[in-house]
Amino acid sequence: MTQDKYIVKLEKPTATDFVNLRSKVGWGDLDSKLASKSLANSLFHITVYENSQLIGMGRVVGDGAMYFYIQDVVVEPQYQKQGIGSLIMEHIESYLTSAAYEGSTIGLFSAKGKEDFYSKYHYLLRPSDYLGHGMCKFI
Repeated sequence: MTQDKYIVKLEKPTATDFVNLRSKVGWGDLDSKLASKSLANSLFHITVYENSQLIGMGRVVGDGAMYFYIQDVVVEPQYQKQGIGSLIMEHIESYLTSAAYEGSTIGLFSAKGKEDFYSKYHYLLRPSDYLGHGMCKFI
């Protein structure tokens, strides 16, 4: 992949683009007001466009000190396996290097089958001998 082929922005996408991209990867429908509020409350955004079409994104949420969560790393299916996800993660990791302090925790929920992708960035699988199961609740 050549980065010159795509436009990379460190800004939030529109709620409409965000909802559409999530839908394209099968993450279901999301209310645009909920999407807009969630995007506005994020700590960091990276978006990737081909022309004016959002084809990939990622963001970081959390309290900006002790806890950071990588969220919504997503690439439109026809653009997957071209290095766009790695480009997104490189920008996220760069942000976290400057924003997270010693003692901070950085977490993420990997989509099933994508664990090896995040392992490249030194994220640990749970459960492990040291850590229990990760858990979540959906409302």
